Amino acid sequence: MAVKRIQLDNFTVFEEADIDFNPGINVLIGENGMGKTHVMKLLYSACQASKHDISFAQKTVKVFGPDKLSIQRLVRRRNTGGTASVTVFSERANISMRFTTKTKKWDAEVEGEEQWEKQNYAMESVFIPAKEILSNAYNLREAAAKGNVEFDDTYLDIIASARVDISSGKDSANRKKYLDRLQKINEGKVQVEEERFYLKPDSQAKIEFNLVAEGIRKIALLWQLIKNGTLERGDVLFWDEPEANINPKYIPELAELLLMLQRDGVHIFVATHDYFLSKYLEVKRQPEDMVSYYSFYLPDKERTVVCEKADRFSLLEHNAILSTFRQLYRDELGVTLK
Repeated sequence: MAVKRIQLDNFTVFEEADIDFNPGINVLIGENGMGKTHVMKLLYSACQASKHDISFAQKTVKVFGPDKLSIQRLVRRRNTGGTASVTVFSERANISMRFTTKTKKWDAEVEGEEQWEKQNYAMESVFIPAKEILSNAYNLREAAAKGNVEFDDTYLDIIASARVDISSGKDSANRKKYLDRLQKINEGKVQVEEERFYLKPDSQAKIEFNLVAEGIRKIALLWQLIKNGTLERGDVLFWDEPEANINPKYIPELAELLLMLQRDGVHIFVATHDYFLSKYLEVKRQPEDMVSYYSFYLPDKERTVVCEKADRFSLLEHNAILSTFRQLYRDELGVTLK
């Protein structure tokens, strides 16, 4: 299991949190500002730190993007002690970092890095941000390196992952089952030419990505990641708001694809505000599928975010998505009865 657990103390919106995950699909829900993306970015940074040339602390500031890449700005603002710590656990190792409001740049105290790399060197991970970026990929990494534009590393990394050369060999039967389904939505394949991305419909001329609907671009990105082997057994997928700008009629298909990837050994983390995606993952799951839901919320009169876990979407006691739909029903009923 790539990522098993995370412990947080005085990190951004969290005073204290201890969250365990399952090896299948982990669905993070909650209102804006509850730290869902923060948790995924920390987990992604830890996964990336399994490579010997990537530091956990440095990767963290590059995916969060605080002013001057200063990790001290990630200390919880209400924390009077001025010290934050993070620990991420896999099955056989853990990696942690500690820093204060006086820590310079990304010079956090990191522990367990050598053992983490040794035990998780084969770990591959990908983070798909909420905003589509491939349509603006040309020279973006170079511009960011020169300081001409500012994008956090999740955007730069996903461009690098999508640019990977596609093998000329024949697709495996397992990979083809995904590609065929996604091509029906995309109505074409992805092409990469001179760092620019195109959609190539069957028997038609290629279309620049920026001329394609954003929802289709997001589905096309998933096609590309599967095609080039980025999402395979043992890999970790983090996807922030996959439902954004996607035609609602494709949400059931998206839920089924995520469940299929989980069955094939991909470890998945999803942050969402969407009722239909959350519910379809519950409706379409098979008995052997592993799906857990995590609700991030502020308890009454409290000033720090806490997390509730349930194995069913409907079993969450604090469910911002479901609460909104219930209120919509009450409002609609009220209009009908007038």
